[in-house]
Amino acid sequence: MSPHVLRHTAAMELLQAGVDCSVIALWLGHESIETTQTYLHSHLELKEAALAKLKPSERQKAKRFQPDDRLLGFLNAL
Repeated sequence: MSPHVLRHTAAMELLQAGVDCSVIALWLGHESIETTQTYLHSHLELKEAALAKLKPSERQKAKRFQPDDRLLGFLNAL
């Protein structure tokens, strides 16, 4: 086990604990927060926990758009 692996394992633990990604980026010495975002994408348990907090969407049947007379008049004048 290398120091590099230990640092990144600690970063994953901090993410799970709810520490802001920008704080972890500073702690790891990343130039950009985008580098640290890869941890969020790679951690499946973190994704599952976030998805579990969502309410299922109630999908409604999509309604077809019906333009009003004013819009139709404008389009016909073009």
